[in-house]
Formats: sequence, structure tokens, C-alpha cells
Amino acid sequence: MTAGETYTAAVVGGSGFTGGELLRLLYQHPNFDVVQATSRSKERKTVGHVHPNLREMDLRFTSPEDLESVDVLFAATPHGVSMQQIDEFQDAAGTVVDLSADFRLNSEEQYDEWYDGHDCPEYLEKSEYALPEINRESLPGADLIASGGCNATATILGLKPLLDAGHLSGDEQIVVDVKVGSSEGGAGGGDASSHPERSGIVRPYAPTGHRHEAEIEEFLGVSVSFTVHAVDMVRGASATCHVFPDAPVSKGDLWKAYRGSYADEPFMRTVAGGGGVYRYPEPKAVAGTNYGEVGFELDPGNRRVVVFSAIDNMMKGSAGQAVHGANVALGLEETAGLEFTGLHPVGAP
Repeated sequence: MTAGETYTAAVVGGSGFTGGELLRLLYQHPNFDVVQATSRSKERKTVGHVHPNLREMDLRFTSPEDLESVDVLFAATPHGVSMQQIDEFQDAAGTVVDLSADFRLNSEEQYDEWYDGHDCPEYLEKSEYALPEINRESLPGADLIASGGCNATATILGLKPLLDAGHLSGDEQIVVDVKVGSSEGGAGGGDASSHPERSGIVRPYAPTGHRHEAEIEEFLGVSVSFTVHAVDMVRGASATCHVFPDAPVSKGDLWKAYRGSYADEPFMRTVAGGGGVYRYPEPKAVAGTNYGEVGFELDPGNRRVVVFSAIDNMMKGSAGQAVHGANVALGLEETAGLEFTGLHPVGAP
């Protein structure tokens, strides 16, 4: 197929938050025709019944047992579902893009350590990580694509330029604090995500041992001390990384590193202490978009580099990344369906 052709697409798990984001992106995408969206709980309901921003979409949810044959299947299901159904998914589609954690890591041993094992480890070496900023060369032609975790994505994007430029060897101390919105918990987030419990909070929910550490370690080759807080916003993930390089670096070195990594990336912005209100990366500035913002500040007194990064957890951290990865895999224009640059001013993301 060429970049001008149309691909049929299905979204499995289309009634969740990220499923809705996938449907929004694919509905407006010039190269995708969404022919099916599945949901057990919303079967026969219209897409607009669940996602009011998609009321113009002429589609009803069907049972996930009744998969149609399509070119590309996007699976927005909870962890553990895709690994059990991957054969069925691949029978239904030439390309499968999974948004869960089921195929992000490369080995069965990693799933034994960080998750609850893996049902089909033979697929792990066949999958490709969806984030083009670190895996673009391996994506073309991929038939199993794994979208990254939002907290890992924010951290990886922030730290990658320091590794690319040789300012990190992997032995330094790196402390990462991530703050994320309530949509990370999904449409069925439970009591902890209800508005009365979530409103006004800065709640540490993974002080240590967060599973996304495995992704950071795998794709950057560094270990981090990693903590995640739930905060009072709906969309967004913001990572602050405290890095202590072995050798001194200057602000000029840092600008060179970040420009060198991201100058040609269509969805990356470097925001580092300029003028105006938004002087550093801010989730509010990228809400609803596939953009990632990165920035830094240098503390010369103790040779600490403070790295900031911000994404929309459901876009760059999930659905947007999945579509971006699929664009590259299929040979489409990278930015197709992802051109929205955001709004200002906006309410709480």
C-alpha cells in the first residue's frame, strides 16, 4: 500500500478513555476507515452514547467475540487481555497495535519480575515499541506494535537527550518524580479516582517499584529511583528528573543535547526557562495533543541537572503514540491524524 491508500481499522475496548481517544484520532485520520469498535459493557450502544465528542460518528459497539477482518486492529484493553487473545487479533488484522503493557518488554523474565508472568512469551521478540523518537528505524513493516506506558514515555523523552549526548553513562544517580492525571486509572478507576476522593490531592500511589521502571531501564539502559503521584488534574503526565552527571555540563551543552535529539522530531518541543508564564514543560499546554515538551535547568552548585517533561497521558502516552507508531509502520505521513496543536487558554486538563 502507499501513503495515499485507506486502511480499515478496528478498536477493541473502544468504550474506555484511551479507546475513545483512538476513535477520535482514527475518525479524523485521512488514511483510516474505522469499521468496528468493540465493548462488552456497551454492546449495541452508539459510540456517541459513550463518547459525546463523537456523536457524529455513525458506529455502534459490537461484541469483542465478533471481530471483523481489518487491516489494522488497535487493542485498548486492560493488561493481560491481549496476551491471551493475540492469535485471534492477528488472525483478524495484518497489523496489531496494543496499548496495554502486554508486549512492551522483551523477555519473559521481565514479566515474571514486574508483572504476573506472560502467557505467550514467544511474541515478545516480535513486537516493536511504538515510540518513534526512540524506535523509528524498527517500526516500518512491523505487524505487532506495543504502545508505551505514559509515565515511562514522559521519563524516557526527558532523559534521552542526555544519553544521546554522552552526559549519562548509566551509573549516575537519577531520581524521577512523576505527577499524573486521573484518566491514567481508566474509565473504571474505582474509589480512588472518584471526584470527592481525587479533588485537591497530591497522592503518592507508587512510591517505589512502579512497573514503568522496567520500560525506562530497557529502552534507556539506566536505572532510576522512581515515584509517581496522583494529582488533581484529568489529563497529563509531568516528570521531573534530578540527574547528577559524573562530569560537569554547561547550559550550552544541554541546549546542544536537546536540540540534537529533537530538532527534527515533529512532535517534540524544547521549553527551557524562556519568557512568559509557561517557562517549562506543562501538561496543560499539550492537553489533547500528541506533543511532548521537554526542558531543563542547571544547578551548577551541586552539578545537578533538573529535567522536565510533559505529555498528555492519553495521547503521547497512549493513543497518540499508538497512531504515530502505526503511521510509521505503514509508511504513512508521520503527522497524519495528529496535527492538533492544542488550545490556550483552557481549563484544567
